[in-house]
Amino acid sequence: MLLTVVNPNTTAAMTRRIGAAARAAASPGTTIAAVNPARGPASIEGYYDEALSVPGVLAELAKAPASDAFIIACFDDTGLDAARSLATAPVVGIGEAAMHIASLVAGRFSVVTTLAVSVPALEHNVDKYGFGRRCGSVRACEVPVLELDDPASNARARIAAEIAKAIRDDRAEAIVLGCAGMADLAAALGAECGLPVIDGVAAAVRLAEGLVGLGLRTSKRGGYAPPRPKDYAGLFDKSEP
Repeated sequence: MLLTVVNPNTTAAMTRRIGAAARAAASPGTTIAAVNPARGPASIEGYYDEALSVPGVLAELAKAPASDAFIIACFDDTGLDAARSLATAPVVGIGEAAMHIASLVAGRFSVVTTLAVSVPALEHNVDKYGFGRRCGSVRACEVPVLELDDPASNARARIAAEIAKAIRDDRAEAIVLGCAGMADLAAALGAECGLPVIDGVAAAVRLAEGLVGLGLRTSKRGGYAPPRPKDYAGLFDKSEP
């Protein structure tokens, strides 16, 4: 089974970390290809970055037609609906995957993400996916995405502090880590706080494997129907080199 994991930003170091997390979660016999676009923002923090990332995500899907499933490795689920329209194989977003897994192990969960600018988009997704009554809050630890790799940022301690607030103030029974760059922290943070801490990359890998194993693909009736043939101008004109 081949799973293509698309990091929607252009930071190769983060793509390598995401790929490592995906391989650690994958079953024997599953091959992980971790990729990122060549063009777009270095990190995705808010609506503007998300919009500029979508063309690159779709381009990476188009390059990997042999994949059995795709994973969008940004917690915003950047371009997820468009990706499902384009691809015939299943496409799983790490945000949606993590929330589903959290709902299976806890009655109530909170999301801990990076910056406050990302909170509205994630709150929108919580409601879109039907978890509004299960999610205590979406909380920001105010660590920029690219500082997750910087020991001087004290990112782990700031994430842990926000988890403690979620347990105290939200009555959270599980924590969802709201950034793919936090993937390698899940196990340690879970042991520290004594609650399930869910990493969306691992959750998405296992759910994607399950969909492939069940022989399920994205329905092409309704909103996920393939895009209709038409002319696309400028950057999106496929006839241009």
